[in-house]
Amino acid sequence: MSGVRAQRRTERGRQAERRRAARRHAMATAASVVVAVGTVSGLLAATGGGNDTAGPRPEVSGSAPYVPSPPARPSPTATASASAPPSSSPSSSPSPPGTSAKPSAPPAPKPSVKKSEAPGAQAPRTVSASLYRHPRSQVLDWVRANPGDPRRAVIESRIADRPAAVWFAQYDPGAITGRVRAVTSAAAAAGRVPVLVPYAIPDRDCGGASRGGAPDLAAYDGWIRNFADGLGGGPVIVVLEPDSIALADCLSDGARAARYASLARAGKVLRAANPRAKVYFDAGHSGWHSAAKMAGALREAGAVTSGDGVFTNVSNFHTTAAEASYARRVLAGLGGPPHLGAVIDTSRNGNGAPAPGEWCDPAGRALGRTPTTRTGEARIDAYLWIKLPGESDGCSASAGEFSADYAYALATG
Repeated sequence: MSGVRAQRRTERGRQAERRRAARRHAMATAASVVVAVGTVSGLLAATGGGNDTAGPRPEVSGSAPYVPSPPARPSPTATASASAPPSSSPSSSPSPPGTSAKPSAPPAPKPSVKKSEAPGAQAPRTVSASLYRHPRSQVLDWVRANPGDPRRAVIESRIADRPAAVWFAQYDPGAITGRVRAVTSAAAAAGRVPVLVPYAIPDRDCGGASRGGAPDLAAYDGWIRNFADGLGGGPVIVVLEPDSIALADCLSDGARAARYASLARAGKVLRAANPRAKVYFDAGHSGWHSAAKMAGALREAGAVTSGDGVFTNVSNFHTTAAEASYARRVLAGLGGPPHLGAVIDTSRNGNGAPAPGEWCDPAGRALGRTPTTRTGEARIDAYLWIKLPGESDGCSASAGEFSADYAYALATG
């Protein structure tokens, strides 16, 4: 295994050098999403994190879907949006607390976010039922296997018991319908709303650490149709292809236009299959592209006519306030149709973003707002945990692997 890890470290170094070279030629100054899913070990059915492509965990038996965990990508150094608050300054290296630390008491409820001052603000349009927590994940495996660990109570109550998204990162046209149906039917039986993340777009992650996906767009269109066949008839939230729009600058003009057309078709197919499905398109995050640029790209990708809004901050750390402000600017750039809203990944943004360039399990981070569809914020439909806290970006543990130290640090940060 040490040889494999060494090879991965070498590969990550090469990838980092390629990204540094790309950044020197890039016009954008904002940070990229620390996200994307690849064929890595991780959750059997919920989101996670990592940095490179480790081997997938063996497929589970029964009806539960095999869902690999999303690795993270290094963020290029960037300046945040001028309207976003400054990032927090974490310590220089990730150094989670030791296992002997005494669990602290549960945190007090977070103060409510300032209400939007926009006139005529509407209530969130998305479903208001409780979100679904899939019963199989790495963090739950750890909780069950470590009943005597002093960190267990904190990790269980603050992470394992929270609902999280379910990623589908394999191109598996023969199996995807059943895997999606297994989640949606279980959620419906529980009276809960699942959050699903289809992640199989061709040229995923621009060939980086999370490369993979369908072999071409025609195959992807078929895969999405099969995905949609498993949605059922209950309420469901679909986070459609993280990075697919914000990272599309790596594609040629023709390939980018073809991708956008495919995403527009995907949104229509998903919503037609289940009229209660809410489909959200990729808007990057507040430290990456400008809201105007993202609105233009989203319009080309059919977000207005084929979707229910946008998602931001997937696997990243920007504050909820900064993301809400950014999301509203993106929606305004789309013309502000009243049916469009936004969902924000709050899984690790409790203390805001780390210093520029610190992306791999950065120290000083904390859990963000608990997942909910009752945000009380105009145009913000939900706070979601799309990346599961505690699954490593590749520093506190192997990429995609659950780290109790990291999870505990986030839960007590």
